[in-house]
Order: sequence, then C-alpha cells, then structure tokens
Amino acid sequence: MRIDHGNLRALAAVVREGSFERAAVALNVTPSAVSQRIKSLEDRMGRLLVQRTVPAAATADGQVLVQLAEQTALLEHEALNRLGVADDEVPHASIPVAVNHDSLETWFVEAALLFSARTRATLDMRPEDQDHTAACCATATVLGAVTTLADAVQGCRIHALGSMRYVATCTPAFHARYFAQGVSAATLARAPVLVFNRKDALQARFAHRIAGREAWQPPVWWVPSTRAFVQATLGGLGWTMNPLPLVQEHLDAGRLVLLRSRAWEDVPLYWQHWRVNSEAMEALTESVLSAARSLVRRRQRLFPGPVHKEDVS
Repeated sequence: MRIDHGNLRALAAVVREGSFERAAVALNVTPSAVSQRIKSLEDRMGRLLVQRTVPAAATADGQVLVQLAEQTALLEHEALNRLGVADDEVPHASIPVAVNHDSLETWFVEAALLFSARTRATLDMRPEDQDHTAACCATATVLGAVTTLADAVQGCRIHALGSMRYVATCTPAFHARYFAQGVSAATLARAPVLVFNRKDALQARFAHRIAGREAWQPPVWWVPSTRAFVQATLGGLGWTMNPLPLVQEHLDAGRLVLLRSRAWEDVPLYWQHWRVNSEAMEALTESVLSAARSLVRRRQRLFPGPVHKEDVS
C-alpha cells in the first residue's frame, strides 16, 4: 500500500495546528483542499484518522501516521541537504518537541542555540507541564520531550538529564506575617500560595510533606507564567516553589527566604525522543544533554542562600 506524502503532510498539519483552517494557512492551500486530502487518506486507510473536535486531534490510528509524517519530513529534509539541493528547493524541517515551562525559562534555550549551530532544521517548542510532556510523545504529536517520566514511551529512547531544583520561597515580610510561629499544617492553610495551573502539584506535595493527610485548602493565586511567578513572589502575593536558577540571586540578596530549613525538592528530568535514524535528532539529543549539565546531579549539593551546619547531610 502506498501513502501519498501530500496527504500525510495535511494530516500532520491538522493535528499540529488544531484545525483544518489553520492547517490550510500553514500549507498555503484552501481548507477544502486539506479536507479532501484527509478524506482521501482516510478512505485509503479505511479508518478514521482525525477527530473533528476543537482542537482537532488524531485518533489512535491517526497518531501512527502523524509520527510517520513528522519523521518522513525530517528525513526528506536531511536527504536533500546531503544531495546538495539548493536551499530554496529543500522543504523546511521543524522538529516538534514538548518542553516544560521552567526548562524553557532556564536551560533549554541553550540547547536550541547549540542545535542551531549544527543544523538548518528548527525546533517547534511546545510548552507543557513536565509531568505531562511524555504524553505528547505517546500521542505522536512531538518527536521529543523533556519529561519527569523515567520509563520510556514505546518506540522512544530515554536519557537522564539531572534534576531541576525547586525551592519553597517567600519574602521576609510574608514569612514574618504567616510563618513567624513555624511552617505547619495550620500556617500553610492560612498562607496564600502561588500555583501555575491545575496540573502543578509541586506546592501541594511540599505542603502534604508537612501536613500529612490533613486537608489543605489555602487561598490560591493562579499565575500561569514562570517569570510572573518570580515577580509575584517578590511582590509578596504568596509563597511558592520556584526554580532555583530563577531565584538564586534573590535568595542571596535576601529579597526572598526559604519557608524553612531544606525547603526544596529535586525533580528528575529525562529527554525522550522517537527512534529515528536522523542526523538532526542526534544533534538535538547531544545539544539537550550538553545544555542540561547545569541541572542538579546526583550527590551534587546546591544550597540556596546561606548554608547552615544543620542543612548539610
């Protein structure tokens, strides 16, 4: 059975863009042409490939073909480059990757810079919660992902990167107002907390380590921006778990303080990518591993703020 590559590209565009209309703009054709290509592909395969939802999504069968489309586009780009075809005749390749917000704000751009020095392909970086990025690989919407999942998705390779250190911080004034008597279940229930979105469980995990199974329903500020998180913490809106690289200077300067001794959590990160014999994917993996050297390593001690004797173990 032969599969028309134009129809495959249309399928990938619909899933990537989330609608037939936006896919048409990306492919520089009419929405009717995109619809016809998808229908032709579905008739050829004898099964439904796209869920006509908002946004549009691939079915389980469609995910298989989306992965094929993304890999084929990448390999076609590399083959034509090796043949010396003129740049304006080589289809552009953009590797879709899922990256958690905090990695984007701290170290992943360095990986992109290293990657850009080695290839003419680009990255389609899609922000997602770090506990959910692996699902993007599983559904074939991306070819690689920075994730907390230690088990490889079937068909993927996995590389340990190190850990992102998150520290429970607030301003000295906020600490004096809410935690002067210590950090306990009672004080955590009264103190306002900053939470990124409904998928963000870092603050809850920290609170439950202290409060145990006791119900925790504090006042919540929902702040869906990593940088705004830091600004809101500095402004005294609440306490939260901030990535250490973004607040280290504020801790050193005393603008922020830890909620209590050893108030941090190290979240292991992994790089997962589909098994594809691609020079660009190899270059991307090497770039990611190199940039991730700034993350916390096993047995590495990084103490935010002044180090006290009782903190060292």
